[in-house]
Amino acid sequence: MAKAPRQPARPWRSLARGAGLAACLWLAGQGAAADILRAEYTDPTTRYAHGVLGDAIEYGALELVLDDGTRLRAVLPEDLVFEDIAPRLADLDGDGDAEVVTVEASQTGGGRLAIWDETGRIGATPHIGQPNRWLAPVGAADLDGDGAVEIAYVDRPHLARVLRVWRFEGGALTEVAALEGFSNHRIGWDYIEGGIRECGDGPEMVLASGDWRRVMAVRFDGALSARALGDYSAAAVARALACR
Repeated sequence: MAKAPRQPARPWRSLARGAGLAACLWLAGQGAAADILRAEYTDPTTRYAHGVLGDAIEYGALELVLDDGTRLRAVLPEDLVFEDIAPRLADLDGDGDAEVVTVEASQTGGGRLAIWDETGRIGATPHIGQPNRWLAPVGAADLDGDGAVEIAYVDRPHLARVLRVWRFEGGALTEVAALEGFSNHRIGWDYIEGGIRECGDGPEMVLASGDWRRVMAVRFDGALSARALGDYSAAAVARALACR
């Protein structure tokens, strides 16, 4: 059953924290004060029958390596899995220390975005609401320049195709914007396409249109606004992310 963890299509272009209590405890080194150096999913499992990422395997545990050499491991309860490409290191609160952004899926509620640090799970969005419904992260950045970090994802990139933006501020996640008509993943892909770019005039999210015909650049400045960059292709998305 074991296999190498899926790898993200592209690194997040900015670092990203959240609010809440961990549902499970670290099995070693709980409460360590060191910073997170690496994160990976472990404990491959077939207990969540969805397969949106191209196979039947998801993950049941998250392991962190801290910069003092400490290793931490959290095991999810049986009704949850990490349905994801790979965990993402991100500094959401601006303190210079990374947190970990993940996608969890529930046997009854489907996907949600969840944030972990060395103390456990510290924040999560609500589950989508039914099993076999997923979300695909776009990235994290201070999208509107107000000093707080926003996290963006596409809610059900194969069905609803809604871009949602959540702000992390004061230890809480709050949804601040949503706009229909976008995607960043096709069923069976073992990667997520697009991300956040910075071409000198503020961050923009790069995604496909919901019908996969156009490459779109989306800004958040209190509200979401989108413009087409050209016809869709994987190469066009890569050029857009590289500011070409």
